[in-house]
Amino acid sequence: MPKVVSIHSYRGGTGKSNFTANLATTVAMQGNRVGVVDTDVPSPGIHNLFCLEPENMNKTLNNYLWGESPIEDAAYDVSDNVGLTGDSKIFLVPSSVKADDIARILKDGYDVSLLHDGFRKLVKALQLDYLFIDTHPGLSKETFLSIAISHVLVLILRPDKQDYQGTAVTIDVAKQLKVRKMLLAVNKVLTKVNFDLLRQKVEETYDIPVAGIFPLSEDLVQLASEGVFCVKYPDHLVSKEFRKVADQIMA
Repeated sequence: MPKVVSIHSYRGGTGKSNFTANLATTVAMQGNRVGVVDTDVPSPGIHNLFCLEPENMNKTLNNYLWGESPIEDAAYDVSDNVGLTGDSKIFLVPSSVKADDIARILKDGYDVSLLHDGFRKLVKALQLDYLFIDTHPGLSKETFLSIAISHVLVLILRPDKQDYQGTAVTIDVAKQLKVRKMLLAVNKVLTKVNFDLLRQKVEETYDIPVAGIFPLSEDLVQLASEGVFCVKYPDHLVSKEFRKVADQIMA
């Protein structure tokens, strides 16, 4: 049965889209067919990591939400873009980066129930093994839907007081929505921090397992969202940490 995985953070700036792209690609590298949907409609950006240029995005999630095209028409095979081979496949449904489209979404909104239907159709049309949802930060009705239908919810936080408080709120909401499995990922951690103690503190605070702790990496920053890090640097410490998280997703 296909597995739906939502990647979420309470605040922006946690590295959520970068995390989503790398985790989804790591899962795809195990011979899986993986879909990624950018539901961060007000501020899309994950297409950059998959080397999909806006001028090549003839259809987007926006077109589906406005009833202009089936969602599968907005799905792009970006496997070659990121260097995947063989049975490993990754498909991206981007959101529009056009100013007029973003303004229309912000002004008029959209029928949230369409997302659930679209996810179902996408999984069936592309015969996906996994569907990753890159959510919009914070809590909204769109986020609630993504969380509610997820088999796995991965919450990203930084070792920061605001992130700690916001994550606590998100976890309370997720528990009310009866999410089946929750994992935490601590991102952008200074290398001088004791990772074992940090893991212990976070797990004791939330009573949820920490799937991975990711250092603040200059190598990752230097890539500047031009490609998927774990493919370009498979032996890097960060890439190895993504494999640990991927194993827990696929378990």
